Formats: sequence, structure tokens, C-alpha cells
Amino acid sequence: MTSLYRLRKPLLKWYESAARELPWRQTREPYRIWVSEIMLQQTRVAAVIPYYERFLARFPDAAALAAAPEAELLAMWSGLGYYSRARNLQKAAQSFEKFPSDYEAILKLPGVGPYTAAAVASIAFGLPHAVLDGNVMRVIARLTCDSGDIQSSKTRDRMQQVAAELLDPAQPGVFNQAMMELGATICLPREPKCGECPVAKFCQGRQAGKEKELPVKLRKMKMQQIDRQVLIIECDGKVLMWKRTDAAEKLVGFWELPEPHHLPRARIGERTGTFRHAITNHNYTFDVFRANVTNVPKGFVYINISDSGGIPISTTARKALQTLASE
Repeated sequence: MTSLYRLRKPLLKWYESAARELPWRQTREPYRIWVSEIMLQQTRVAAVIPYYERFLARFPDAAALAAAPEAELLAMWSGLGYYSRARNLQKAAQSFEKFPSDYEAILKLPGVGPYTAAAVASIAFGLPHAVLDGNVMRVIARLTCDSGDIQSSKTRDRMQQVAAELLDPAQPGVFNQAMMELGATICLPREPKCGECPVAKFCQGRQAGKEKELPVKLRKMKMQQIDRQVLIIECDGKVLMWKRTDAAEKLVGFWELPEPHHLPRARIGERTGTFRHAITNHNYTFDVFRANVTNVPKGFVYINISDSGGIPISTTARKALQTLASE
């Protein structure tokens, strides 16, 4: 472990020249960093960037977010998925007048866990808290040749301790970002770019020839394959939809397209396309069909999709409607 301290300088030097130019790296304003970290949870960087910029243009500070109608908030988030993140953002924004400036207070915000609290505390406030996300765990597993199961709490605790010891206390925010960037762009899951790694000479996993075997993940989640159908029913340029109202559902407040079981008397026509959609351990395949109905059941309304920017439409509904463009 002692020799690993020596990686700080080359890692930071590499990050200074190789770091991607991302919008949230241009600020130390805690609100903006917090929003980016919440958006980046379980979402790719490339997908987050346009959402991040639009979100901040509409909600430039916590006060604007706190006062926003939920429907508008969800509409701005629509397509990012995991909508509890948006609701927790707003709930947290409503809980403070000034963004909390210490780790423990940040950790108490709704939707914030140890990783997010450490990221915001270190980047925005320069506090010495090490982040531990999937990228950092992969880097540490290889650097230390740790063959422990990364889904084990004992392994995670051990890696958190290593991350804390490696952290550069003089510039913790930059160091945390450098570790994450290394995992995201160089220390890749299947094919690590060891020849381009600025700290390869410190990597015990590479020295042992195990860099492609690490990290170890013993419990693999079994994916369930599910086939579904959705219907597109148009009238005067509008599309028939229904709104989720069950408060127990994560997508409450979102508009959806009907499925055959919603409209058993619908006359189903040609297929407009097929798309896939993955959520946690479920892989969905959706077939999209045009259809017609004589009577519109209660709870269904025609929505003007061309003017839908102010209402939240689910990701699957958006994907289904996009199949019309390929007809």
C-alpha cells in the first residue's frame, strides 16, 4: 500500500491533460454538482449531458427546483429513467435554504448515499472524502489485486478504506474525479488500456497477469426476458394515452400508451416497429401497433404529442412513438 501513494502525482498529471470536458466540471457550485451526480446514477455520461444542460436552464438553482410543479419536473426528467431521483431532488431542494456544506448534512438529503455525498463534499467544498463507485472499485481491485467479491459489503468496506488512504488531502475533489475518469476511460471492464494507463507500474493486478479477471463479481443477476405490446391510436393529430395515478408506482404522474389488455375491443392494425428497453434485471421487447377504437374508455385522453414538452411521457411511450418516424 505504501508504494501506491506514489501514484497521486502521475494520476493527477494525466487527469489534467486527459480529462473529458464535461459541463459539471466547469463549476464548483454545489447545486450543479449535486444535480450532475444524481443524474449520473445508473446513467451514461453521454446521455446525461443534454438533460443536465436543459435541466439547469429551467431550474438554475435549488429555489427554482423546489418551487417547480411536479409535472414539469418529471417532463424535464422524462427519458432519464429512475424517476425517484427527480422526486428526491425536489424533496431535498425543499428542505434547505442554503446547500449544506458538510458531508454528514449532505448525506441526510433524500436520495443521497455515501458516494454522492463524498463527491459533492470533495468537489464543491474540498472536503477529504473518497468516492467509491463502480469505476473506482474496478481501479482499486486491479491496483491492489483484490479478488474479493465487489458485491460483498466486506470487500466494499475494504476498498473504501483503500480509497480513503489513497485520497490526496490537498485536492480531494480533483483526485476523486481523476480516479473515476481513469476507470471510465482507461481501466475498462473487459479490455483495460494498460498501455495508456498513467499508473500501470503501480498495478499489482497487472503484475500478476490478472487485470482482465478483476474485479470479481460472483453473484450475477439473471435477466428476465419479457415481451409486450403497445398501441398507437390517433385522432385529429393526437394520440390516445393514459396517466399513471397509483402513488405506489415509481412512474406515477407519467403518461403511457395503452396495451391490448387496456382496450380489449381495439382493432389492431399494422406493426410500426419494435424496440427494446431494459430496467434493472428485466429486458423488455415491445412490439408497437397502430390500432383503432370506437369508444374511448374512461381514463384515456387524446394528447397532442407535438406539444408535449410540458407533460411527462414515459420512456417506453416515447420510444414507441419514435417508430412512427420510420414508417
